[in-house]
Amino acid sequence: MADREKALIVGAGSGLSASLARLFHREGMAVALAARNADKLGGLCSEIGGRAHACDASDPRAVAALFEAVTADIGAPDVVVFNPSFRARGPIVDLDPEQVRKVIEISCFGGFLVAQQAARQMTARGSGTILLTGASASVKGYANSSSFAMGKFGLRGLAQSLARELQPRGVHVAHFVIDGGIAKAGDARVAERGPDGTLDPDAIAETYLHIHRQHRSAWTWEVEVRPWVENF
Repeated sequence: MADREKALIVGAGSGLSASLARLFHREGMAVALAARNADKLGGLCSEIGGRAHACDASDPRAVAALFEAVTADIGAPDVVVFNPSFRARGPIVDLDPEQVRKVIEISCFGGFLVAQQAARQMTARGSGTILLTGASASVKGYANSSSFAMGKFGLRGLAQSLARELQPRGVHVAHFVIDGGIAKAGDARVAERGPDGTLDPDAIAETYLHIHRQHRSAWTWEVEVRPWVENF
């Protein structure tokens, strides 16, 4: 597969990551998927000719093993997407500290672990792209959502720091603020808000691909995408 680009999507599922997997496959990339429950990815893997790997993105050993397995299977990834997320909602006085710890470990610490493994491979060869998925909470801390804001603010800070650190070494790092709900089949929000009230996951995927393929004279470190009718 030396002549094909390789992509790894961590935190794969049926939404944005599935759109990314299909798009990358159509663009001729070899695609590897990773999730805590790899069994749920069987249909998508069959569709794109990819392979699913079980991985807890908040576990350093599991992430290191993931990169070893993917590299042995398809080669070192040219583009790595970090997409896991977890929420613990509620007033701060009621939040379970262990649930908050889990939010931060998955949303932020996991991003560090995945980016670290990707950076080790990419800086060694002087090229590659690391794409980190954020949310409205990356830039706006909402009431009763403090843990999610901590995790997503942290992921954004990681992306900003790594962009400055790794760009001179040929590695493109970008963070995506997904400022709105992503449309899902059967989602009541689509009917309530109309066609312009949610983000189309296929359209978001096109933006990720565009950032990956940007010329290095005009690299972007952050992109904000939102539905047409979403408030700023």
